[in-house]
Amino acid sequence: MASKKKPTTIGFSCGDPNGIGAEILVKVFSDPRMFREATPVLYTTPNLVDAALEVAGVPDVDWAVIPSADEAKPDQINVVSVQDEPWEIQWGEVDAAAGSFAMKALEAVVNDLASTKVDVLVTLPIHKEAMRQGAFKHPGHTEFLADFANVDEVLMLLVSGNLRVGMCTGHVALKDVSAMLSSELIVRKARLMHDSLSRDFGIPQPRIAVLGLNPHASDNGLMGDEEKQIIAPAIRELSAEGRFIMGPYPADGFFGAGTHKQFDGVLAMYHDQGLAPFKALSFGNGVNFTAGLPIVRTSPDHGTGFDIAGKGLASEDSLRAAIYLARDIRFNRIEHRKLTENPLTVEVPKKKERY
Repeated sequence: MASKKKPTTIGFSCGDPNGIGAEILVKVFSDPRMFREATPVLYTTPNLVDAALEVAGVPDVDWAVIPSADEAKPDQINVVSVQDEPWEIQWGEVDAAAGSFAMKALEAVVNDLASTKVDVLVTLPIHKEAMRQGAFKHPGHTEFLADFANVDEVLMLLVSGNLRVGMCTGHVALKDVSAMLSSELIVRKARLMHDSLSRDFGIPQPRIAVLGLNPHASDNGLMGDEEKQIIAPAIRELSAEGRFIMGPYPADGFFGAGTHKQFDGVLAMYHDQGLAPFKALSFGNGVNFTAGLPIVRTSPDHGTGFDIAGKGLASEDSLRAAIYLARDIRFNRIEHRKLTENPLTVEVPKKKERY
């Protein structure tokens, strides 16, 4: 059914040009069936595409340089050049120039997304140290996109099938997590998750589990009082709003016993509490989705792969999943708008008169 829909035009920021981003993209589209789902527009340089095709061992993939994203053609990788000169590739190297290159590509694609030249955004992996050296002023993609869209609150949501894990706090030091947590923050993040599960994933009445902060969710206060003072009040407030939200659950037993399978979403308190079990369970097929943005953005759930860059060893599975998810969320949003924006215009079939 999905393949009968018009292919989604997807803008790909190239990520760090010394990493595996271009390689995994050409591997995905070496399967011509993928063009039924997506028309790719990659923001990079032509020589990097040539190098990626050689590394991946897929020289027959069709691609062409185009002057603008709105001239993208189906059945080929469309390349928008982010600079006139070729990129001097140094596979696996952390480089300030590579960070600047990645930032240039990201800015170009989000501007085209804002002007509707592409439908959705898939970001290929960046290297945070290279980005910082290249004067990138944000901790990561998520914060950059929130700033660009002028959105105060977003939620990093990791997705693999029916497993969806969000984090209250993101790229912050573990020692700072407790001080950052508040009932207000948990309520805001849980509302974002609830609304995204409904709008982006088509789940009418989402079930959400909230994890505790401390080991064993503090064992009734033996190891901290955040569960009693911060997390439980937030859950009560959310439940009073009519949302199906339960917790706080001890994180280890929650995933170990498979309790996550009973919920549509899981809200973790900090980065590794959510990502460590997610990545253990997702087997390289996970996707990073930014909930709360007016645009659709997904990303593979892995990094730049500097240790294997240029060797042809990178798996494209997570990127393929990110493409499918971006496409599906876009269509889910379209359907959600049809159902909610103007319900009075929906025609109700008339009952047949009986004589």
